[in-house]
Amino acid sequence: MSSKSSPPAKAAARAAKAAEVRAAQQQAEKRRRMLMIGGVAALFVLIVGGAVLVTILNQEDVEAPAAGQSEFGVTIGDADAPHEVVIYEDFVCPFCGELEKQTREELAELAADGKVFVDYRPFDLLSSAVGDYPIRAANAFAVVLDASGPEVAKEFHDLLYENQPSESGPYLSDDELVDLAVEAGAEEAEVRDGIEDLAQEDWVTGATAAAEDANVGGTPTVLIDGEQVTDYRSVDDLADKILEAVR
Repeated sequence: MSSKSSPPAKAAARAAKAAEVRAAQQQAEKRRRMLMIGGVAALFVLIVGGAVLVTILNQEDVEAPAAGQSEFGVTIGDADAPHEVVIYEDFVCPFCGELEKQTREELAELAADGKVFVDYRPFDLLSSAVGDYPIRAANAFAVVLDASGPEVAKEFHDLLYENQPSESGPYLSDDELVDLAVEAGAEEAEVRDGIEDLAQEDWVTGATAAAEDANVGGTPTVLIDGEQVTDYRSVDDLADKILEAVR
């Protein structure tokens, strides 16, 4: 009996190989698109590591609602403060995490002093590149916001960044998200089911659509007094521009 493959078998093998190549090409194109909007870890690592890069993550002018005028976020400070800051962010974005480290405490102090009104707007930018963690984290934030109010949600927001996983994982489990929510001040019984069942996934979808409608194409996207910040070269530079503008 001949050991050679039959023509149908060879055709099937060629088809399978072609499908494999197409899948690889599609994945490569997805990565290329994410690189273009600043969504791949390597780009963020270069920026966070201090490399000097001109970082303009949005090619179109961002036209976002003023601080406090979006249903997708949490605010700190007085709405009548002389300055406002809006920050669009993704909970797995390391650039966002570094910006948080450099601005959170001082922005909180300035907000408490009545100098700035800050609106943090999480959404899902990176799930197509890293998996479902951005959706699960933003869902958990929305669950806590709905169940426990803005103060606890802001504390949970901060804890998500303090415990931010690497963009390559491993990511926080649902149990770990629940634990952080409880640490922030939420009642476990009020948030566990919503976190585990993605009860606020529609909120995440709405937040993401709102960001897209505002022409937000990268994270973090920051607006100060309604004007998008684009002329920065590093996380340090962006943090300095934010704080200098609102002191």
